Amino acid sequence: MAGDVTKLPEGTHTVALGVADINGIMRGKRIPASHWPTICNGGNALSIALFALDMTSDVWDTPYVNFDNGYPDMHMFPATQPVAVPWEDGVAFCMGRAEGMDHKPVPIDPRGALEAQVARATAMGYTVNVGTELEFYLLDPETKLPRDSGIQVYSLARAAELEHVLGPIRIQINEMGIPIEQSNPEYAPGQVEVNIRYDEALLAADRVVMFRSLVKELALRHGYLATFMSKPFIEQSGNGFHSHHSLWKDGENAFSDNGKLSKTGFSYLAGMQSRMVEMTLAAATTPNAYRRRQPYTFCPINNCWGYDNRTVGLRVIEGSPSATRVEKRDGSADCNPYYHLACEIAAGLDGIEQGLEPTAVTDGNGYETEDADPLPTDLATAVALAKESDFMKSVLGDDRLTILIQQAERELEFMGNQVTPVETERYLSNL
Repeated sequence: MAGDVTKLPEGTHTVALGVADINGIMRGKRIPASHWPTICNGGNALSIALFALDMTSDVWDTPYVNFDNGYPDMHMFPATQPVAVPWEDGVAFCMGRAEGMDHKPVPIDPRGALEAQVARATAMGYTVNVGTELEFYLLDPETKLPRDSGIQVYSLARAAELEHVLGPIRIQINEMGIPIEQSNPEYAPGQVEVNIRYDEALLAADRVVMFRSLVKELALRHGYLATFMSKPFIEQSGNGFHSHHSLWKDGENAFSDNGKLSKTGFSYLAGMQSRMVEMTLAAATTPNAYRRRQPYTFCPINNCWGYDNRTVGLRVIEGSPSATRVEKRDGSADCNPYYHLACEIAAGLDGIEQGLEPTAVTDGNGYETEDADPLPTDLATAVALAKESDFMKSVLGDDRLTILIQQAERELEFMGNQVTPVETERYLSNL
């Protein structure tokens, strides 16, 4: 996807250039095509606060960027060749990269955490490939509710009903260089899933960031609000982010031993299993994300593993040599993909370096196993684990982890200071 970053599609008058913030939300600027050569040479200045603000764009003092140092600038440069936006004539879209005023990487840029683990894997002789599955809701922008009703998972009839918006999402986003493999209705009204083909881990994470941003834009064009919020409706299915991992060496899948999971694959699996509990904050960053961690919802509640088993936290998929992989299933669709994948890959590589072995396989219902470690089901527990985790500090770095924890604590405080409509309805007249 890199290509010639200076080259614009014919007829371009505006370039949308952005990078991912702490929540994986793409933020940036729209730039006139006449100014693009200047941007390519010298970058575009914007505040480092972009990497230290929450999903509502609120800022607070962090160790790296704060009121005392004046929220200084960084520069944003194009990282990919701009591609035409099919639904917006004359506009091109471009993924950016951040650079400090000292021309060095920005230490709190989330992308840097994943870059470090990709480099580590390269030094070990591996290329990390990741495929991603993302679930989201398509809602009425006014009511914030689904327009359809009833659960019709995998229904081709329901898919046809949604084709006027899902068709463009598949086709036009694919045209922009994000290879969409398939889409389908999911386990709730208005909920859908889209699979993005596996590729090198950093590119896979970039594509998640771009995909979520583009889906929101394109959905609005067709009269829908797209949301990747983990659990919009308590009685309905939550939105997950499943990641499919494999390591490749000399053009071969190192996870495959004649279509069965190899010793290397088992060690990678064991590494992810051993760190799955303590790195939960990277997979689920808001109080709402923990509402989807319920038994019998196809969201895992522990770190057990199994073969082609959707009740476990880590699912081994075997078959052809190229398709053999490990799927981790606990991620929320709204988490930061750089942090999420960086922690998963770091844990897996640790497993290889340390020769770890996973626990006994779960053959039946993973929700009923008594031998697995339970995953946190509330944000406060995940924060406490992250604070004590040397692993998280080593993967994300002190400043990144501090900002992530600060945001989580702010969300907990905000939620704790609310009196909800449910409380008022239940208690006001009766107590």
